[in-house]
Amino acid sequence: MPTPDLFSAALPETATQDSVQARMAQLRALLQHHGHQYYVLDAPEVPDAVYDQWFQELQALEAAHPQWRTPDSPTQRVGGKPLDAFISVRHAVPMLSIRTETDTESSGAQAFDTRVRKELELTEEAPPVEFVTELKFDGLAINLRYEAGVLVQAATRGDGEYGEDVTQNIRTVGQIPLKLLAADQSQPPEVLEVRGEVYMRRDDFEALNERQRARIARGDKGEKTFVNPRNAAAGAVRQLDPAIAAERPLSFFAYGVGEVRGAWAASTHMELLLALKAWGFPVAELTSTALGAEGLVTFHQRIGALRDQLPFDIDGVVYKVNSLALQQRLGFVSREPRWAVAHKYPAQEQLTTVLAIDVQVGRTGKLTPVAKLAPVFVGGVTVTNATLHNEDEARRKDVRVGDTVIVRRAGDVIPEVVGVVPQSLACVNRGDIFTMPRTCPVCGSAAVREEGEADYRCTGGLFCSAQRKQAILHFAQRRAVEVEGLGEKLVDQLVDAGLIRTLPDLYRLGFSALATLDRMADKSAQNIVDALEKSKETTLPRFLFGLGIRHVGEATAKALARHFGQIDAIMDASEEQLLAVNDVGPTVAQSIRTFFDQAHNREVVEQLRACGIHWSALEASSDAPKPLAGLTFVITGTLPTLGRDAAKDLIEAAGAKVSGSVSKKTSYVLAGTEAGSKLDKARELGVAVIDEAALRQMLESSP
Repeated sequence: MPTPDLFSAALPETATQDSVQARMAQLRALLQHHGHQYYVLDAPEVPDAVYDQWFQELQALEAAHPQWRTPDSPTQRVGGKPLDAFISVRHAVPMLSIRTETDTESSGAQAFDTRVRKELELTEEAPPVEFVTELKFDGLAINLRYEAGVLVQAATRGDGEYGEDVTQNIRTVGQIPLKLLAADQSQPPEVLEVRGEVYMRRDDFEALNERQRARIARGDKGEKTFVNPRNAAAGAVRQLDPAIAAERPLSFFAYGVGEVRGAWAASTHMELLLALKAWGFPVAELTSTALGAEGLVTFHQRIGALRDQLPFDIDGVVYKVNSLALQQRLGFVSREPRWAVAHKYPAQEQLTTVLAIDVQVGRTGKLTPVAKLAPVFVGGVTVTNATLHNEDEARRKDVRVGDTVIVRRAGDVIPEVVGVVPQSLACVNRGDIFTMPRTCPVCGSAAVREEGEADYRCTGGLFCSAQRKQAILHFAQRRAVEVEGLGEKLVDQLVDAGLIRTLPDLYRLGFSALATLDRMADKSAQNIVDALEKSKETTLPRFLFGLGIRHVGEATAKALARHFGQIDAIMDASEEQLLAVNDVGPTVAQSIRTFFDQAHNREVVEQLRACGIHWSALEASSDAPKPLAGLTFVITGTLPTLGRDAAKDLIEAAGAKVSGSVSKKTSYVLAGTEAGSKLDKARELGVAVIDEAALRQMLESSP
């Protein structure tokens, strides 16, 4: 096909006849190509919103110039042709599309209500019209034919008149009944065609892609991951091998009927849905009725707020006149019913161009590649940046400067690049393949990627300005050096005001500097000064933990302190010497060595000591056995005299581990008053339960 400009603007009113005809031909080519990709190959290359934009532009041009409308225009049919690999099925009742309301505001719902009232010639004094409000699922439309209550055929929408016979694959969908249930109030008619949507839940989609990635890693040929749940669901329905389709976790919602023959009738659409539910079909729980424009607006806003919490994807809601008699009066216009409309939400995917790829450093030192984009309105906001997650993901998607990409933003989720539009791959100005820098773009420290990790991280935790706030908060927390009153808001103020650049700057703060901060009273400023002074007296494990070395938690910090006795010995220890410490493996040893190999990290340690931070000297541990070595404790409830931290310190000093959860491997549960579920779990598993007195006795009686 031709490769027209993806971003051609609408023609000006003064356009020539030749340019109008050329644009119409261009739009037909675009829509035919991308309709085939979407409906037939299940491999969409552009977001739905972009396709809709082109479709509406062509509709407008054909309305203005009907003499140039062609029989093969995409506006003259519902969808794409069925695959040749499936038997063609003619629908007894055509599966037509419904109109899309692209005004995503409340006015879109109000406009539909106004149109319906006008068509029905209702006066302003007439009561409001009752509607059924439904979700607009993002899946694959299916027609299910039942004869004498038994499923005999399932067909896709296809082009609306002819679809594809996918009965064998649909039989694998557990939510679709093979035989209808017998309802008390209404028996199913002799022939019943049920219409609905086959879709894939988000959690099922993620699990499917995890399995696909595992197969790719094993070297299985022909395997791929899926772009989105709709793509995965459509691909599963159109599998030629039902065994493969059965592996794909598909779901189904019913929302209407096609041909009906036999003794059954309904007077409203909601009555019809309730009958389908009684016969065994799943109907979305959020389906409801609404009165007039006000009811439609309320539903649209309610579902919009819930959209990102739903377990499946939707791209809008659907309004249908509830009365089937009124539906018949309203009838159809062209290819669409007058009595129904799909009201869209802001598109969650759009097309734009990659202008650059930068690397951002997070609060914890993680390096993330970020695509700088030509501004695009998506998910209700203008987006200029989108995450590429990590180097492997950027390379897998092969995103480069100059590419046209699909950007997705759902709710408050950080915008991400979904993939590259294939047509842009021929761009002669494509940039180089992305490679993560080996030094931090903020501070110049080494950027390392540990074995088995997807992310690169900056090693300059105490020095890197991007990590400054996180480093200070970690250092000042209760389990580390503990500076009482130094919380996130105050740290933000101190850093943003330029009063703190590194950890030692904390101890150079004076009363005057603190008192100048907004909402900082003299007493509060003095309290911080006193807390900083108090924090200078700490312990080596707390200080070591407070440095924020990756993989060095409290237990590891205590083990290092007990083993080496002093900070200098730890800073100078080789990886081999570090590996001699209990609970220190190759990854932890390498992380410690990398941290102290950075000269600026060692300088921060020296400056902190110069500021007066100190601790009692420890003797390096001997090879003498620990009294509680090999045991695992869990602490729950309030102890009589020991705080939980103090109890943990005593237990770990005696060689035991302290865990946060009870399991069969737990040796003892140390329980105080108001012990909760952990105590119940211990009794259930038969784990020994002791109190504080019993713990002290164990420690005192041990050699």
